[in-house]
Amino acid sequence: MKIESCYPVIMTDRVAETAAFWQTHLGFDVVFQADWYVHLSHSTDPGVNIAVLDHSHQTVPAGYGRPVGGVLVNIEVEDVDAEWSRLQALPDVVILLPIRDEAFGQRHFILRDPAGTLIDMIKVIPHAAEYDAAYGAGVC
Repeated sequence: MKIESCYPVIMTDRVAETAAFWQTHLGFDVVFQADWYVHLSHSTDPGVNIAVLDHSHQTVPAGYGRPVGGVLVNIEVEDVDAEWSRLQALPDVVILLPIRDEAFGQRHFILRDPAGTLIDMIKVIPHAAEYDAAYGAGVC
């Protein structure tokens, strides 16, 4: 199998609001837009995609059309401190976990989009020695 693309689809009852959040605050552009589905790609890397889907749309199998829950999208960025400064200052951005360093090798913070999707903004940093065995050969 040759995979040509793979991306998360956020199911919600707030399609327009959720898509607008990803555009306004996270730099995504619209590739396709309908009232029930919006496909977005990042303005600096069109290979980074996400989509937003009305959870009640007919393409969702019966019994599975629920708004998002239990989803965490990781976004690794070049300068997480700059993103922290920018996003935490906006009145319509909900921060759930303030910026901090983790011994396993991340500096990060977590925010939430209007659909309830958790977004973990991450900068990979050197991990503590106790995590050496958890990383494969050649990994930072």
